[in-house]
Amino acid sequence: MAEGDNISTFSADGGQDTVGLPRIVMVTEGSDTSASSPSSTSPDEDNWADLIKSTEIPPEYWHIQKLVKYMKAGNQTATMVALSCLKDHDLTIEVNQRAIQEIGGLELLVNLLETRDLCCILGGLAVLKDITPNIEIRKKVTDLGAIPLLVGLLSDPARDVQILAAETIANLGRIRKSRKFCRKFGGIPKLIDLLDIKERYLLTPREELNGDEEQYLDIGRAGAKALWSMSASQRNRESMRKYGMIPLIAKMMKTIHLDVAVPAIGLLQMCANETSFQLAIQTEKMVDDLIKHLANDDKDLKTYCSLAIYKCASDSITRDMIREAGGLELLVEAASDSTNRPNKPLLAAVTGALWKCANSDASVKRLDHLGAVPILVRLLDDENDGVLTNVAGALAECAKFPPNRDKIRSSGGIPMLIHHLNNTYKPLLENVPLVLMECAKEYNCMVEIDELDGVRLIWSLLKNDSKKVQTNAALALSPCVQNAADSGEMVRSFVGALELTVDLLDSDDRNVLSAVCAAIATIARDHENLAVISDHGVVAKLSKLVSTTDDLLRANLGVAIAYCCDWAQNRQEFGRRGAITPLVNYMTSRDPTVHRSTALALYHLSFYSINCVTMHAAGVVQFLLETIGSKDPILQEASAGCLCNIRKLALATEKVKLKQ
Repeated sequence: MAEGDNISTFSADGGQDTVGLPRIVMVTEGSDTSASSPSSTSPDEDNWADLIKSTEIPPEYWHIQKLVKYMKAGNQTATMVALSCLKDHDLTIEVNQRAIQEIGGLELLVNLLETRDLCCILGGLAVLKDITPNIEIRKKVTDLGAIPLLVGLLSDPARDVQILAAETIANLGRIRKSRKFCRKFGGIPKLIDLLDIKERYLLTPREELNGDEEQYLDIGRAGAKALWSMSASQRNRESMRKYGMIPLIAKMMKTIHLDVAVPAIGLLQMCANETSFQLAIQTEKMVDDLIKHLANDDKDLKTYCSLAIYKCASDSITRDMIREAGGLELLVEAASDSTNRPNKPLLAAVTGALWKCANSDASVKRLDHLGAVPILVRLLDDENDGVLTNVAGALAECAKFPPNRDKIRSSGGIPMLIHHLNNTYKPLLENVPLVLMECAKEYNCMVEIDELDGVRLIWSLLKNDSKKVQTNAALALSPCVQNAADSGEMVRSFVGALELTVDLLDSDDRNVLSAVCAAIATIARDHENLAVISDHGVVAKLSKLVSTTDDLLRANLGVAIAYCCDWAQNRQEFGRRGAITPLVNYMTSRDPTVHRSTALALYHLSFYSINCVTMHAAGVVQFLLETIGSKDPILQEASAGCLCNIRKLALATEKVKLKQ
């Protein structure tokens, strides 16, 4: 081919344009280092070496390697012709990608990015974009120093170069090293600049846009795609916020173009892990746009919208905005759509969004109106643990409202929930006990739980090594024991259950301790069970906990101490172990539930005279005189009872003195 002839070069969309070849320059030759050299082979590379020796290698492999050799040995014209021919092959196939890698083509392609010739740069970028989805090639290209060169090309005046560079960065950004280098070499602000496109382009159909306007739209899409990859790093997300990405992504959210909306919302849902972005979604009014895109039929777009809602709905104001925008209707519709069942990422995202949205009374009422509970129960037979976890979480929130407990039972949810107690997936085991805890408060549900041996399975979760599982299992035990028929005998029938429960009082987790204290408070109401746990040293273990400053633990600990007093010498033992004075100090808490449980404990302890003396010396009377006027009848009665016992002791002492 003569110098100055027209040859094919590459456009950003992978097609070919005919341009005049400028003055020929020599391309810098990369070092020919084979990735399968014996000195640095992995098992996969050994397998590849064996494959090369076999007859299974297609002829395209050898053809591609010849083209790379021509690129190395030839001038600019030869390089461009070879790149054009190379692009005719399907470079998404691993064999073809390997052919380039094995002959040292990656070094050459990276070197092409340093040339000043637009055609060479476009050709190199077009090939790199197609082969970098391969993880080995991503690592190799990053190690060859491609990221700084690609970041530099983001500022190139040629829009095709910007698009291809951003799309290549999007592929490379799937590995940590590339994300770090992109941030280090100033890639984040340059990528954010690519998002700054006119709103008219976002709202106008492509057929009504001219070529330049479409390119600007593609630049925004490529920038969003690259930032989406980069957003896997928390530091990169913080940099994006710092460099002002939020208003630009809020503008892109209004787009009518699916290919732009998918990376934009994918980027948003990744950034929604950060509190600052969650607040921005609320303040920048992005919720309405999220719900609008949630109504789209595209499964990927639905998934990313649902994930964004899942991450943001922990805020009550955002939940209200989602409900008012009609998001719950779309989520329930997606959960009930049988065609979505095979798509586990979508189903997990939708059920996760429903779980978080259900954390408010108004949302649960709306979900009830939409018939969400039976739909969620039907999903309990799914095989995906992530879906099951989210469904159980949503049902736990819905079951806080009494009518929904019977809906769960009548829809056949209890047997499936109890079946999942045998699962080993810890997030699922955290949520299932919470559903059963709420259901156990309803008589018919409790009967079914008891018949299916659900209480024993919940109790067995106390042996799980997850603190959260232990906590939620212990919380579920309280209503189960309280509402079961002949609960005392049922508890004693579980071999080692009471000892296991008491042993958990040695835990170093406050939530576990609080939940176990609540369970012990319920168990101790049965006299025989109280005798058993007393033999296991419950008094000594509870006494060690009285120095806590955690109000949740204080509230449940007080009730546990109260009900453990009613056996043998337990109340005397609490006094001897120094539990009285710290309990009196609980009355300085601002939490009314702590006041109630403390007053109850002090009342039960006050039946032993020496305890009354200790209480009086600790200044309990002043606190009890205040709480006796409380509107809480339990607190009022316990305060009055404790004062009565102290007063009786004082009168008896006075009589003795008078007689003497």
